Amino acid sequence: MAFLLAFLLGCVDGLRCMTAPAVVCWAAHLGWLHFAGTKFAFIDHPSTLIVFTLLAIVELIVDKLPNTPARTAPVGLMARIVLGGASGMALGMGAGISVSLAGVIASVGAVVGAFAGYNIRHAVVLKAHVPALVAAIAEDAVAIAGGLLIVSHIS
Repeated sequence: MAFLLAFLLGCVDGLRCMTAPAVVCWAAHLGWLHFAGTKFAFIDHPSTLIVFTLLAIVELIVDKLPNTPARTAPVGLMARIVLGGASGMALGMGAGISVSLAGVIASVGAVVGAFAGYNIRHAVVLKAHVPALVAAIAEDAVAIAGGLLIVSHIS
């Protein structure tokens, strides 16, 4: 079950690359994940929570700008793979499962989430005639709610 949650957290990262690290920080802050005495102890520090939360908020805003590159572009995709993997590793540590395997599974999830999210969002805009901003905000809501739901179920 924890490996499935790592994959799904990677998918969230594929939608919004800073959301997964931010929800992992919030999970630590809320006591859902425990990192005391591990290499991931920095995640439970207030400054880490503030930095990743602010980065996630900035990403939510920047995503709506017209010149923002596609998430499937090489730089964006690499960021999603790395941050998704790191979030999966943290989830693995908090769940007591193989950290490396959770990271790899989450990285795969990030790629799946990036391409699936990109294609679904474009299909909704083009075929359902939903305004792009509405589709983007709905995707934000899915990423945030999904990420929180995933990390709340790990303990």
